[in-house]
Amino acid sequence: MNPELAVIGGVGYSLGGLADEVETAYGRVPVVYTRMKGKRMIFISRHGDGSVGHLPPHRVNYRAIISAAKKSGATAVISTNTVGGMAGQPLGSIFLPDDFVEFTKCRPSTFFEDKTVHVEMSRPYCPVLRAALAGAARSLSLPISEGVYVCTEGPHLESPAQIRMMRLYGDVVGMTGYPEVALAREAEMCYASICIVTNPAAGMSEKQLSASEIAGLMDGCRQSISDIIYRAAQDISADRPCRCRQALADAGL
Repeated sequence: MNPELAVIGGVGYSLGGLADEVETAYGRVPVVYTRMKGKRMIFISRHGDGSVGHLPPHRVNYRAIISAAKKSGATAVISTNTVGGMAGQPLGSIFLPDDFVEFTKCRPSTFFEDKTVHVEMSRPYCPVLRAALAGAARSLSLPISEGVYVCTEGPHLESPAQIRMMRLYGDVVGMTGYPEVALAREAEMCYASICIVTNPAAGMSEKQLSASEIAGLMDGCRQSISDIIYRAAQDISADRPCRCRQALADAGL
């Protein structure tokens, strides 16, 4: 099956289908081939298939994941992420990033180690995919907001002081949005993220944060995410007018 769309699932999100593996230069990636309302898709669990436990964000093999999506034949990627709200977003609401800031430390973030390639990142998230996701969420009367995603290294949650600093730069905070977004651009794939606000960021509430509560809230939002992806997929055509698939043109030195 030659998929049209890749879906990368984060905490608490999965899709059923035909299990398989894709071999890449960065390792073997478990995948699931599936269909959503006639659209051929490949699903990849970011944190692994469970055979080796739940991989923490800083150990995720992001290059292998994007490589597997590309090798499968998909040209577009929708990623699901859990985030902490730094701008008062309601818990359980949808957040669509339009830009990012990253404070990661030890993650390989490029496919080009032996030559210089400067991909253009003025619009890091594909505007066509973002518009499809936003339209789908609104058609379902789901609350959404947009803005800047701040990515941290993890795996610990952020401190209140870190959040005070990060609020100067962005609207939500998470641990998995980067380097996926940059790698997808290097792979000349359209990429967009659909985030669920699962908790107020540290210091934004008197309540202490709990990993189990974050996972539980995400579990309750699983159907909404699937509904958004189902609807958005119908509006993602093969002849998209974005420049994502020409990202390497004039990018190399």
